[in-house]
Amino acid sequence: MRDIAFLIFPGFQILDLTGPLAAFELAKGVGVPDPYRCFVVSQSGGPVRSSSGLEVTASKIRSKPYDTLTVVGADLLSRPYDLPDISDHLARAAAKGTRRVASVCTGAFFLAEAGLLDGRRATTHWKQTAQLQRQFPKVKVEPNRIFVKEGGIWTSAGVTAGIDQALAMIEEDLGSAVSHEVARLLVVYHRRPGGQSQFSAMADMEPATDRMREVLTYMREHLHEQLSTEHLAAIACLSPRQFGRAFLMETGETPAKAVERLRVEVARQRVERSAEPIELIAHSVGFRDPERMRRAFIRVTGHPPQSVRRLSHQKGVDDPLAIAQ
Repeated sequence: MRDIAFLIFPGFQILDLTGPLAAFELAKGVGVPDPYRCFVVSQSGGPVRSSSGLEVTASKIRSKPYDTLTVVGADLLSRPYDLPDISDHLARAAAKGTRRVASVCTGAFFLAEAGLLDGRRATTHWKQTAQLQRQFPKVKVEPNRIFVKEGGIWTSAGVTAGIDQALAMIEEDLGSAVSHEVARLLVVYHRRPGGQSQFSAMADMEPATDRMREVLTYMREHLHEQLSTEHLAAIACLSPRQFGRAFLMETGETPAKAVERLRVEVARQRVERSAEPIELIAHSVGFRDPERMRRAFIRVTGHPPQSVRRLSHQKGVDDPLAIAQ
């Protein structure tokens, strides 16, 4: 039996806890009897209030290693003082033999503060990827991933991505049949692979500087045109190399990936909401041909445009979960 613990603190996001916790709970009795024993822990134990106001009673985190210790996310901008203390617990857990140390959403900031992500690939919610990269430059932030596994360190994107990560852990422990059955019990459409891009509202992103905000606005307004890095760098009055570094630091994306994601997000809305031909949509948002758009859709959403259209029509009828995060 493996001990699975979730580390919470005041202001934590309730779904970051309950989603993956439910996945491990439902694995009990599916294939292997009682494979997991689940704990909710905090620094001192007792009632812990979530950001929604719901209180969860936690046990005090123990010194004996857990099999898996996952720290959940929260609005860290309002609680930066929590980082050092909680990160100390994570660093000690990793040093004492905890097999997997993981995070959901902004819980990645705690792992980074503990030094567990130095030199490693990691992800977090799309809104915080740029901040994670700025605050912890030794981390190799991958903003487009649902979850990232590097050895015994796991990080996942926002909210429901914690379920995908938990299902991947269950598959690692108990096999794909058990993982798929748990997904079915959760009424999850399917387990998204870690490499699938998390859906991000790139169109709503606001970089830190006016220079990059102007570039992003230009991208949005000229998607149908060729948007090379050199052209965008000229708009920012920077060399292509300087622009590429600055844009990545402020948005968590390379300029080319940002253009692709913007095009997919705009095209996706039209694919879902209209009966326009796919070829017409592709050309109108700047893709040279439908095949390029198809490949971009698969990278960003995990589905080709035709599947996105079909599943959007099924939503609310016979599909239990929309394909977007």
